[in-house]
Amino acid sequence: MSNDDLMTELAQRAGRLLSDHKLLLVTAESCTGGALAEVITRIPGSSGWFERGYVAYANDAKREALGVSGATLEHYGAVSEETAQAMAEGALDRSHAQMSVAITGIAGPEGGTPDRPVGTVCIAWAGKGQATRTVRTIFHGDRLQVRRQSCLLALQGLIEMVESKSEM
Repeated sequence: MSNDDLMTELAQRAGRLLSDHKLLLVTAESCTGGALAEVITRIPGSSGWFERGYVAYANDAKREALGVSGATLEHYGAVSEETAQAMAEGALDRSHAQMSVAITGIAGPEGGTPDRPVGTVCIAWAGKGQATRTVRTIFHGDRLQVRRQSCLLALQGLIEMVESKSEM
């Protein structure tokens, strides 16, 4: 199965879970540039569970659209679990959704540093009434591969978050 087929399958599964629980989703993306929202909107009927998506590529956009504080960006950087968390929580606060996922990272081929090499990605999942979850990982491959792997992990984490919500 190709990564695109797997992403579509995961988006379908996430959509079924969100629909079953009557939850809406909002996305906040940086390095993926809206790729996650694109995968989600491939699914017929996604308008029933996908409320909106933010693409906040620049730090100013993260501050203005999602409410990420300048202090967070200054202290932790744009590619950090703290910024991903602020993006996810900001998207949730600025929408009608009950679940959110945020992605920020360095897709490459430039932009890496010794402590944040190319492929470093931070993802956060937030839900009303749930603790926000974050992860920092390093993906390998070219720019497109890093972006695809980011979307796959974001969808897998979303499914886990919705499933854990149903166990509450």
